[in-house]
Amino acid sequence: MSPKQIAKLLLQINAIKLKPETPFTWSSGKKSPIYCDNRLILSYPEIRQNIAETLTAYAQQEFKKTEIIAGVATAGIPHGVLIAHTMNLPFVYVRSSEKKHGRKNKIEGELGQNKKVLIIEDLISTGKSSLHVANTLKNYGCEILGILSIFNYNFITTKEMFKQEKMKIFSLCNFNDLIIVGEEENYISKNQLTIIKDWHVNFYSKN
Repeated sequence: MSPKQIAKLLLQINAIKLKPETPFTWSSGKKSPIYCDNRLILSYPEIRQNIAETLTAYAQQEFKKTEIIAGVATAGIPHGVLIAHTMNLPFVYVRSSEKKHGRKNKIEGELGQNKKVLIIEDLISTGKSSLHVANTLKNYGCEILGILSIFNYNFITTKEMFKQEKMKIFSLCNFNDLIIVGEEENYISKNQLTIIKDWHVNFYSKN
């Protein structure tokens, strides 16, 4: 599926919501006219299958040496499992912090040393959670092939950070695709589009 087709599906099921006049507050405290909840994809079997097939196609094309799929807890887990199942590869997931009980794992699953790993995210915003997972896996001795996500806010500062880290990333769709489809499909007006574009350009300076 094309990036615009993916963006249209996400808007149709409200996995991406646009509220320029009354911004959402992210868990980080940052304000945003856009909220992305890709967990909703899981409730729509046909769309879930389309997304999984497209993610898998990217994984097979761009990350051919992948030996293990790693999901970012929690939203990256189900999509990572679907890809790993289709590609017949092992799957692990990485927590944001160690468990406080049991074996106190941060990495769940059988990883092994010196493995080539592809990280699956549901979305990339500032990119900090993705790089945290990448560094956790690197410290374990893995080679990170890259990060694959469904949506990417496409912030310039985030892109520069990944470039500095020499981290290869691919996303099924991004902010640019979203606002084009949002306007074409009448999810946002021209005035709302101006608000959203301004927020995007000034995200790091205003938040």
